[in-house]
Amino acid sequence: MITVERIADVRAACDDARGRGASVGLVPTMGSFHEGHRSLMRAARAANDFVVVSLFVNPTQFAPTEDLDAYPRDLARDIAIAAAEGVGVLFTPTVDEMYRPGARTIVHVDGLTNVLCGASRPGHFDGVTTVVAKLFSIVGRCRAYFGRKDVQQLVVVRRMADDLDLQVDVVGCPLVREYDGLAMSSRNVYLSADDRAAATVLSRALFVTGEAAVAGEHDAATLRRIAVDVLGREPRVRLDYAEVVEATTLAPVTSVERDALVALAAFVGPARLIDNVTISTGGPSDGVTVDYGLVTAGSAEER
Repeated sequence: MITVERIADVRAACDDARGRGASVGLVPTMGSFHEGHRSLMRAARAANDFVVVSLFVNPTQFAPTEDLDAYPRDLARDIAIAAAEGVGVLFTPTVDEMYRPGARTIVHVDGLTNVLCGASRPGHFDGVTTVVAKLFSIVGRCRAYFGRKDVQQLVVVRRMADDLDLQVDVVGCPLVREYDGLAMSSRNVYLSADDRAAATVLSRALFVTGEAAVAGEHDAATLRRIAVDVLGREPRVRLDYAEVVEATTLAPVTSVERDALVALAAFVGPARLIDNVTISTGGPSDGVTVDYGLVTAGSAEER
């Protein structure tokens, strides 16, 4: 693995790989790698000959009041993890390399970015889509891997790639959970022991909601109320939102038909955490299935 900071070096490496007939996989990240990131690298490595991982804490997706300065960083550890996962290039640009002075272009995806996390974090997704569009341009024709924990991000990036006819196949990968169900996130390191225990209520709320759907409850308002009621039993958790929406348009639904997301965000101690499940109904004869993601035992360090 090589670690590079310059756009020209990444572009040259990817062009060289494709020139040799190799397929390219891209995993965009902000670093502080955990098992969820590893799962994306493994998916990219399994399906491609050459894998690029970008590691860039993107300032344009943080509001002035958010945790840009505090966001966890451990470059040496991340380099070791990426190398162990068979990554070909780790791209670690500076802010000046990604955003040259005088840059004025912002990529905006209308409609999908003003709901859910977009309503709570105005401008956040403009920062996401702008930096991802730049990464897609830098790497070129590839498959790009995104986790379903940030499911709105996945939907938005997929829409952007389709609308702009980018030569990128956006691949959604399973959400990965800690041994006790908590969705893996770099921000989990912010949690005290008490807050860490309290945070598991997010996944419990979604699991109970999913069980209700499997048992036959399809009314969206009722499913939302179930999730909110479970969350309300934990005094350390402050709800940001809980919504039931259509999985590809993020539009509110009144009844769960086909694929719907139950998505939520909540504040636990200093951390804002997100989580979701997908409820799929294939018709009266096929029943209901719920995608809860993957649970991993995790390492002692990750615990």
